[in-house]
Amino acid sequence: MRTSRTDLSRRRAPAGADPGRSRFLSQIAAAAGVLVLLALPTDAPRALDASVRAPVQVPVADKSYRSAKDALRAGVREYNAGDKQGAARALEYAAGQGHALALWKLGRMYAEGDGVPHDDLKAFEFFSRIADASTDDGPDPQNSAVTGSAFTALGTYFLEGIKGTYVRPNPERAYDMFNYAASYYGEPNAQYNLARLYLDGTGVEADPRQAARWFNLAAEKGHHPAQALLGDMLINGLGGVPVQRVKGLMWLSLAREGAEGRKDDWIVALYEKNWTAANEDDRAEAQSQLQTVGSIRRRH
Repeated sequence: MRTSRTDLSRRRAPAGADPGRSRFLSQIAAAAGVLVLLALPTDAPRALDASVRAPVQVPVADKSYRSAKDALRAGVREYNAGDKQGAARALEYAAGQGHALALWKLGRMYAEGDGVPHDDLKAFEFFSRIADASTDDGPDPQNSAVTGSAFTALGTYFLEGIKGTYVRPNPERAYDMFNYAASYYGEPNAQYNLARLYLDGTGVEADPRQAARWFNLAAEKGHHPAQALLGDMLINGLGGVPVQRVKGLMWLSLAREGAEGRKDDWIVALYEKNWTAANEDDRAEAQSQLQTVGSIRRRH
């Protein structure tokens, strides 16, 4: 079986894609028999040979459904009612029919151990099937969000690898997954992760200006970690990015407002460090811009 489309050579690179990736994509084709290859916006990759791994085993649901949509509705209903095992069985039926939302939800459940045993490889496989099914004709509006999210999840798995499996850490592949989801689907988590790769020089040559560009795109969509890191870059001119202290303080203030729980303690610390160091005029102007942004958002 194949785990990704095998002929993407006719695909047009999306707006914002990096044309310098063609050399790497040629290397992808050469490494085809070793790694799972998924849909990319340019040159044609090759899928992992079927002899290397077994396909996802999807148990047969213990109920009869009229269609994949019927099974999906049942899965959502049972999940919301707290019967997550029943939800998984219904979703598995819909996933077996190739329903993207069911594949995505199962991927999330296995990734988080939500009602099913935690299993990153199974999650990877479900997300891979969504990527395999994406077409060359542009994002399907109905499945655009889940497809972009699936590519982003795959990027995270390639970045870190899955211990004890064939999914090895591969920062270059992670770059391609994030770049595809960020450019082709406008997925904010992918844009944030892509910016981090550019900022750290992981899987791609370090480029702080590109990092700031992608942080900005995610920040405008309300991504609080992106807002925080963009703000810090603008305040301090990191990596040669032009200093814009007021705008940076505004972004950090937005990030601080959206910070949630201990996982975002770093955002609070970054805000307090920069806010304390700022002068009164910059603080006042940042607050004025913040009120304007808030007013615009409330009107929309």
